[in-house]
Amino acid sequence: MNKLVDQLKKLQRDESVRGLVNARIREFHSLRDAQGLDLFGELCFCILTANCSAEQCVRIQQEIGPGFSCWPEESLKKQFKKLGYRFPPRAKHIVSARCFCESLPEVLASLSGEERREWLVRSIDGFGYKEASHFLRNIGYDEYAIIDSHIVDVLVNHGVMQRPKSLTKRRYLEIEKKLRTLGERVGLSLAQLDLYLWYMETGKILK
Repeated sequence: MNKLVDQLKKLQRDESVRGLVNARIREFHSLRDAQGLDLFGELCFCILTANCSAEQCVRIQQEIGPGFSCWPEESLKKQFKKLGYRFPPRAKHIVSARCFCESLPEVLASLSGEERREWLVRSIDGFGYKEASHFLRNIGYDEYAIIDSHIVDVLVNHGVMQRPKSLTKRRYLEIEKKLRTLGERVGLSLAQLDLYLWYMETGKILK
């Protein structure tokens, strides 16, 4: 882990990278008190991202916009196909989640810590721990790790862990604990750490 710590500290000293990370974190925090429709759009983005590139999902989110909250399921499917999205049936998850569209800010504010993520995993079709963590991070909650293939690759390549056969809840939380320890060593929240690790692996700062 020491080599990874050194690389992260070096990136933190890079003003351009640090500026990009801080700007993205500010953007996430600005959504913390957003209205239901804005949060719902971000929730839909996170439903779409499983096994799909973030870049493509950003384009889809921008293209559909308010349509996430009102288009019929078949219209969403057709638009997904038109935009080259590989999983049109996920339109069903988006339609199912609409019952929380207006109440989402109030529900999230009423919960804390792990309760917040557990509620999302339990209540939103298509959400596992990664998707729920991604959504919470993107709306300004800094204490959740987004454990995807990029993050796993970085940790495996630096000897922090062995590659898991699957990401069960227990395994996810174990890896999150390792990431929290890493973040503490370099003075970063899990939200910030994720962006730096993503940059190390991809050369990009996305969301």
